[in-house]
Amino acid sequence: MIQRFETGPRMSEMTVHNGVAYLAGQIPEDTSQDITGQTRQVLEAIDALLAQAGSDKTKILRAEIFLADIGEFAGMNKAWEEWVPQGHTPARATVQARLADAAWKVEIVVTAAV
Repeated sequence: MIQRFETGPRMSEMTVHNGVAYLAGQIPEDTSQDITGQTRQVLEAIDALLAQAGSDKTKILRAEIFLADIGEFAGMNKAWEEWVPQGHTPARATVQARLADAAWKVEIVVTAAV
């Protein structure tokens, strides 16, 4: 069985199958904020989605982080390190990418156990 959450005409924000939650790329709502603020927004959205699936950030298996400007790596990491629980850090990749909206500084995709 596949569960779909916040399903729209183009995509679902999350799907769950065989005890694994797959999140769509999460992006900031308030693009006026700096990289640290945008990252915090994205991490809050991830927390909310994982809660819907009965999971949380301690169960994240993998994170893929896309930055519009790799020069903002330190600012993103500031928010990430405040958020991620020590001892539960997931496998992670961070790359620079042209994001779909030029105002987005960060997009994060996670896969987590449920």
